[in-house]
Amino acid sequence: MDSEITTPKRLVVSIVSHGHGTAVTELLEDLRRFSAGSVHRVVITLNKPAEELQWPADPLSAWPFEFQVRRNDHPLGFGENHNRALADAVEEFVCVLNPDIRLIADPFADLVGCAAQSGVGCAYPVQVDEAGQVQDSERALPTPVALWQRRALGHAEKRLDWVNAACLVLPAAVWRQVRGFDERYFMYCEDVDLSLRIRLAGLSIVRAPVRVIHAAQRASGRSLSHLIWHVSSLLRLWSSSVYRRARRLAPMPR
Repeated sequence: MDSEITTPKRLVVSIVSHGHGTAVTELLEDLRRFSAGSVHRVVITLNKPAEELQWPADPLSAWPFEFQVRRNDHPLGFGENHNRALADAVEEFVCVLNPDIRLIADPFADLVGCAAQSGVGCAYPVQVDEAGQVQDSERALPTPVALWQRRALGHAEKRLDWVNAACLVLPAAVWRQVRGFDERYFMYCEDVDLSLRIRLAGLSIVRAPVRVIHAAQRASGRSLSHLIWHVSSLLRLWSSSVYRRARRLAPMPR
């Protein structure tokens, strides 16, 4: 009898596809190649009606992790999709993973190791582009002044207050404690809000010593609808009690 890979029920990964079929297929192959021993379950949410994935030829039962595929009747927001996907998590850790992430090696052993430390609420990897250049996934609190300095003047971030949600690993207990993403943010700023709420709960956000490739494309600079969502989310953030309380937080260590 062939030996079977036994994966501890430590990590569930949530991936949301909004027409990202090819990218999702490539990411799944990366997970199979590098993370067979780290990932217990993968939940894929197809956010566009009638969207389908181009599955590999071999049956899903032959893969080294469990699969769950969710199909939406109509598109939902980024945070709501991940909240639904992870609502019934039985694993010890949860991961929010963008479909445009590519793996260089298995990042999850180190990410889970960091997230498992006492007082840690979230762990994240270093994000690089296809050329290996470090991306700006670590950001300052998006105050109007900070945004002006960054977008209009091209200034680098002067402090670190939050990280983007392209790849995050949290203890499931922390995910439940902070109640996941705030679904009032349809798109944009939900990762700012989540980071701030984790820190306001007295927990730290730590950078793991691993890298992933993130082929990021900022749609808010190209699409009017995305720009409207971005501005609406910023206005919601600036009017929130989370933002007001977070302004008193010290910056995260670099």
